[in-house]
Amino acid sequence: MIRNFSLNEFTASSVAKTNKIANVLPDDLEDAAMNTLQMMQWIRDHLSAIKGKDCPITITSGYRSPALNRAVGGAVTSDHVAACAVDFRCPAFGTPIQIARELSRYVDELRIGQLINEHPEDGANGWVHVSTRRQPKAANRVITTTSAGTTSGVHEA
Repeated sequence: MIRNFSLNEFTASSVAKTNKIANVLPDDLEDAAMNTLQMMQWIRDHLSAIKGKDCPITITSGYRSPALNRAVGGAVTSDHVAACAVDFRCPAFGTPIQIARELSRYVDELRIGQLINEHPEDGANGWVHVSTRRQPKAANRVITTTSAGTTSGVHEA
């Protein structure tokens, strides 16, 4: 366990529970999962330091088994299947776009391989996606995805 995160939290999924999908982390992905949770701890510590108060993070999606990834419509190449990605919100810090803007300035220091501001058109219902896997193309390292498409950088809808 990392100080504020657990493997149980990382594998929890309401979609898996509803659809009776086993979302069990394979033993060979445990190291990747722990690295991802360590990145999340650095992110939480950073956001809390900036805000001057504890800013808990809610993981909305962590590890996804291949069956769960299919059920949620995830990409076949999703880093979630490799235990390298997390979707999250941190309301005590701010909106997802505020979080993405803050983190975008510290991707190297926080060891974020990819940062995605996902669905800012949904306001507080959007989320931040982070992965430990660095993107081969620099333009894909920090991006915004909306229903209209993907753009480089952190943007409003």
